[in-house]
Amino acid sequence: MPNNVANTPTHTPSHAAFVLDPEQPVLSHGRDLEAEACIAPHSHPRGQLLWAAEGVLRVTTEVDVWIVPASHAVWIPGGHIHQLVTETSARTRNLYIDPSIPVRQQTPGCSMLLLTPLMREIILRLTSASAANDGACRQRLGLVAIDEIEGLEATPQNLPAGQDARLRRLIGHLLRHPDEQRLLPELSRIAGASVRTLERLFVAETGMSFRQWRSRLRLLNAIELLRQGKSSTTVAHSLGYRSASAFVAAFGQHFGRSPQNFFGQIATDETP
Repeated sequence: MPNNVANTPTHTPSHAAFVLDPEQPVLSHGRDLEAEACIAPHSHPRGQLLWAAEGVLRVTTEVDVWIVPASHAVWIPGGHIHQLVTETSARTRNLYIDPSIPVRQQTPGCSMLLLTPLMREIILRLTSASAANDGACRQRLGLVAIDEIEGLEATPQNLPAGQDARLRRLIGHLLRHPDEQRLLPELSRIAGASVRTLERLFVAETGMSFRQWRSRLRLLNAIELLRQGKSSTTVAHSLGYRSASAFVAAFGQHFGRSPQNFFGQIATDETP
């Protein structure tokens, strides 16, 4: 797996990821990271739910690359090598599950998960100072977290980042400016490459054309904006769609349901 840590602030993994103790089924760790910070490739015995409450992450495993907005998290089983780079400044909030507890065994590899509102609140509570100082509370809430992780919806909406430096420059710009509307001939100056070269790189390294990649980025950003309570009209204008109806149509084509039904389904899934 590539180790893209040059010229980036590098941090070490949390000690909590290496603690083996079935009496502490869930440990947590949070930190605020600057843009382009890196945690170099590593693995640990505990499974990890990797999430940023704010910001965008790039998570690389031996077989996949994900661009992860705040609406999603990545589940990394114990023993899987992975690397984290922050595409923007980020508030990471992570849970670590002891290997004695089976989690998501029906999908043994890493997966990108859509967070429910309940899961978000559980993570925030477990990574708070009050939970850190209350072992009994952490244990009880940790068991609830394990149950919730089992039920989270895995999404195939990975957004590969590629490895070529020119491609990554352009992708980094688009992640920082999701409302960017300029076309590839103008954006190619940012990358320092020709339009033809960038078109080739997008297909070769992400498996998508530039247009497909940017459309998926916009839709992933839309999930987070909708989760914040913004209307479809506001989201459409924020992300550069021609109209709210064009946004709703693109969302429905990609996710198979309307924005309203998308979040309604999440709420329904949480109802006992």
